[in-house]
Amino acid sequence: MNIDVVLLVLNEIDGLRVIVPQIPRERFHAVFAVDGGSNDGSQAFLQENGIAVVDQSRRGRGQAFALGVQHSTADAFIFFSPDGNEDPQDLLRIADELEAGADLVIASRMMAGAVNEEDANWLKPRRWVNNAFNLALNGLFNPHPVRGYITDSINGYRGLQRTALAAVEPFPDDYTVEYRMTARALQKGLKVKEFPTHERDRIGGETKVPSLQAGLRFIRALGEETVRRFRNA
Repeated sequence: MNIDVVLLVLNEIDGLRVIVPQIPRERFHAVFAVDGGSNDGSQAFLQENGIAVVDQSRRGRGQAFALGVQHSTADAFIFFSPDGNEDPQDLLRIADELEAGADLVIASRMMAGAVNEEDANWLKPRRWVNNAFNLALNGLFNPHPVRGYITDSINGYRGLQRTALAAVEPFPDDYTVEYRMTARALQKGLKVKEFPTHERDRIGGETKVPSLQAGLRFIRALGEETVRRFRNA
């Protein structure tokens, strides 16, 4: 099976310098980047390291996913953000699960054995909010919410089979793309596989999405996907 790694990049030069040498590129059909308009030298660094760059003319994480799929010729894709949070060694685990037959593979920060960046804190607002959205998604869209409970429906570190595209497209423009993808995959009966990952510290830069704005967008996404489900029933 041919598998491509799609790097999702927007001003991640500090992370790229550390992460790119750790990517096991020999394992994959291709490694290329979708860049949302970096002005910190990210594109030049990628090209100097033999990684092709696809320019993203319209901002939005969902747009980056769509461009990655369009420019890939592989049987499957892994979406990877080189900001330091995601362990590049997990690329191999995702590839193995895709080759074993999973339609959608998610590196979970929430399941047993995983490490979330808030685990050492008394207050865990990000984890709690994520788990609330997980609970809603499983209740509304998962036909097997007990034995097949999805623990990290939002995480963007994931792999997808090309044959699964018809079930999860069209991608939205924004950063609810992963949440919607998970909901649609469950509704269509796709094989979703999770494994525990260790979320690492971010390397440089700052998160691109304000927390309150993100929460409101995900509430809207949940409502829209619920309406979509009943319209297609």
